[in-house]
Amino acid sequence: MKNILNAAAAEAHAWLDLRYETTFTPYYDGHRWAIPLSPELIKGLQTQFADPDSYPVDSRGVAYTMAFFSPKRSGTGQFYLMTIKDKDGQSFTGANTYRLTIPANAPVRQYWSATVYDRATHALIREMPRSGRSSQSPGLRANADGSVEIWFGPRASAGKESNWVPTDANGQFEVLFRFYGPEKSVFDKTWALPDIERIAAR
Repeated sequence: MKNILNAAAAEAHAWLDLRYETTFTPYYDGHRWAIPLSPELIKGLQTQFADPDSYPVDSRGVAYTMAFFSPKRSGTGQFYLMTIKDKDGQSFTGANTYRLTIPANAPVRQYWSATVYDRATHALIREMPRSGRSSQSPGLRANADGSVEIWFGPRASAGKESNWVPTDANGQFEVLFRFYGPEKSVFDKTWALPDIERIAAR
C-alpha cells in the first residue's frame, strides 16, 4: 500500500508540473513573461467563485503548488509576472548566467522587485545570501539611460555584485517580477518587460 501511495503521489506531482508549464500564456505577444493562472481561475478568485457553474479544481490545484496565496485584486496595489524560460525558450539552469534589463521609468508608484525561486519546489532557494533585487535595494546600480540590469547566476560577475541574484548551480529556477503600485502602462503594455537573456553557459 505504501508503494502504491508513493507512486500515486509521484504521478500527481508530474501531472501538476506539466499543467503548471502549460498555464504560461504570454502576457506580451511573443515573449515569456506570463500570469501563471488560468483566466477562469483569475475570475473565480476575484469574485470568490460566485459563478455556480465555474469552479476550476484542476487550476486551483496547480496554483497552490506554487503560489501559496490567492491575490484577489491583482492589478490595483500589486501585479505579478512570472517566467520559467529565457528569451530562447530554454528553462533556467542555475549553473548559467542570465541578464534581465529593466527599461527606464518602470511604471510603479512604489517599487519593483525580481525574485528567484527554486523550480522544483517553488520556494526560495536554500542557503542563498539573497533571493532577489528591487528598485529599493541598497547599492543597486542603474545605467546611464536609467535602465537597470539584474544578473542571475551561481556567482557574481566582476562589477555586478550589487545587481546580482544568486542561483543554485545544481538546480533550475524561475523568476517572479512584482510591480507595487502598478501604473496604466503595465496594463496597456506600452511599457514592456523584456525577456531574460542567457549570457553564459557552464
